[in-house]
Amino acid sequence: MGELIATNFITYEYPMNEKIRSWLRLETLLSQIYELSNITSYSSGIAFFRSVSELIEILDRGEVRSELIKELEKQRTRLSNWAEAPNADNELISSLLEQLSGKISHLMSAPRFGHHLRTDKIISMVRQRLSIPGGCCSFDLPTLQLWLNIPQVERDKAINGWLQSIEPLNDALKTVLTLIRQSGKFEVRESNNGFYQDNVEGKELLRIKLSTEYLIYPQISGHKTRFALRFLHIDSENGILPDVINFELSCC
Repeated sequence: MGELIATNFITYEYPMNEKIRSWLRLETLLSQIYELSNITSYSSGIAFFRSVSELIEILDRGEVRSELIKELEKQRTRLSNWAEAPNADNELISSLLEQLSGKISHLMSAPRFGHHLRTDKIISMVRQRLSIPGGCCSFDLPTLQLWLNIPQVERDKAINGWLQSIEPLNDALKTVLTLIRQSGKFEVRESNNGFYQDNVEGKELLRIKLSTEYLIYPQISGHKTRFALRFLHIDSENGILPDVINFELSCC
């Protein structure tokens, strides 16, 4: 089947295992950190440090680096196998293999993820207050209030140091998730009465592309080899759900 023709789509994603779940959380936090790193006020500073604190907590829970290296090596093996296929673009594959090898080496030689953030005095000071509701007022953190008013060049130097320390993680994660997402192809599916279920084998990430036209979103559940989609209207009381809903599904 082809693709749906519409002007405005949202792509929803659902992880089929804990590893992908963790990586998607990391991707979201890293995106927030980079976006919030241009601190313009006390409030935006707190938002930045909150995202940094959550990143540190996730990195403390498991061996993210070894999992990413394992995934990059798996992708490298897959690419090597493609090179043996008839009509393979060996020049492109060779270039991609070289890039993957470089990323693996960079990852293996990088300092421990989050170490630079964990040991920073400003970050540690703010983290201590984040667990307290409303605990980051200026009177709670006069040191932060002062830091936010030191010359911009000094603050930029500190922030750039923090961002550089997580760049190997960001680069590897971006590469891995891009390769995983590209491994699947979107195909048109049909849901009757707002429900759809199917089996998948050896897949790690579900991607559902849905038009915003009817204000409908998917509630996704699944584990290992089975998944189910229930389509719901944003207005749960008054919204009307079409009998047949067309959407695109990619199993990666």
